[in-house]
Amino acid sequence: MTAYIGTATKQETAVLVSLATPKQPLQKTKEYLDELSLLCYTLNIKPISTFIQQLDRPQAGTLIGKGKLEEIKTFIQTEEVDKVIFDEELTPSQTRNLEKILERPILDRNSIILAIFAMRAKTRQAKIQVELAQYQYLLPRLTKMWSHLSRQRGGFSGMRGPGEKELETDRRIVQDKISLLRKKLESINKQSITQRKTRQDLVRVALVGYTNVGKSTLMHLLSKSDAYVEDKLFATITSTVRRVVINHIPFLLTDTVGFIRKLPHTLIESFKSTLDEIREADILLHVVDASHPACEEHIQVVQQTLHEIGAEHIPTILVFNKMDQLEGEDSANEQQPIITMEAIRNKYAEQYGHQAIFISAKQQKNIDILKDMVYQQVLTKHLLIYPNYLKSDHQ
Repeated sequence: MTAYIGTATKQETAVLVSLATPKQPLQKTKEYLDELSLLCYTLNIKPISTFIQQLDRPQAGTLIGKGKLEEIKTFIQTEEVDKVIFDEELTPSQTRNLEKILERPILDRNSIILAIFAMRAKTRQAKIQVELAQYQYLLPRLTKMWSHLSRQRGGFSGMRGPGEKELETDRRIVQDKISLLRKKLESINKQSITQRKTRQDLVRVALVGYTNVGKSTLMHLLSKSDAYVEDKLFATITSTVRRVVINHIPFLLTDTVGFIRKLPHTLIESFKSTLDEIREADILLHVVDASHPACEEHIQVVQQTLHEIGAEHIPTILVFNKMDQLEGEDSANEQQPIITMEAIRNKYAEQYGHQAIFISAKQQKNIDILKDMVYQQVLTKHLLIYPNYLKSDHQ
């Protein structure tokens, strides 16, 4: 549904564009562009250059200034670049203006993320959720689509392009489609609620975290299931639930969709039922890529998203993954990584009130310690469901 995006065999090329402002400093802008580059590779789009403009505020009509646009236009014509992708969310009018000036398909970060979700969607529920988000993204951009159609129909004397009637008709079609998809989702959501009610006799633990931090790998280690694992952003976008037993106590472990900076709100709304798996969990395992330079911001993004969906109050264990990448040969001495980890652990325990642990899912370091931490929290919740459990023969 998102225009100009596909997964063709031929790898298309693109330039990435962003804006550095007092609210978003240059270093942060570069980090965002690095992430956007990974998103593009996930869609088989090859970024060949980046352009950053520093302004006090965005330009209303084109986001960036005329001089920078001319620089980009010269480059993409010389290098025969296929697309121009902006890290910012563009308004429909900005997209139209930029396409007219640069004479290339213009995409923004939201459209890239939506395309990845569409590519990853496998279940009926996920496909409907993504389609709904795409139609919501499309609705305010219909004018651009009609003007594009007008250019295709042009060339015949006296022939008029699609007008307001066609545009209004198309809007009604899209709005009806959105309404229909919402009804379908409501029906599926009711089934999901029924399924979750049948699981109320078990403690529920949900894995949450930024995308590509190792949640699915950890899911596999804890549940011994064949969880889908791939080193790409949004490798999985649907919830996977497994029954796990530690020290004779069963509980449900759920792997959920990864979060990301600037996640489109249409996706958050569409994936509400998937996020219900988080909101209704008894315990959260917040998995963090401890080796990532933007680790702290990733934690803040996840915490903010949890706050938005009303899940910030759920007891949480911060699981700092990829500790093996912190224990490199360049360490000053063997004690340095331990001191650093202890400092980080204390910081977040004080800031969020969460327990914290460093692990390596890949090398299976500290997994037994993590299992014990999970067991202690699960046992506490389990006793609320089964108060007489400790009196039974299980202990």
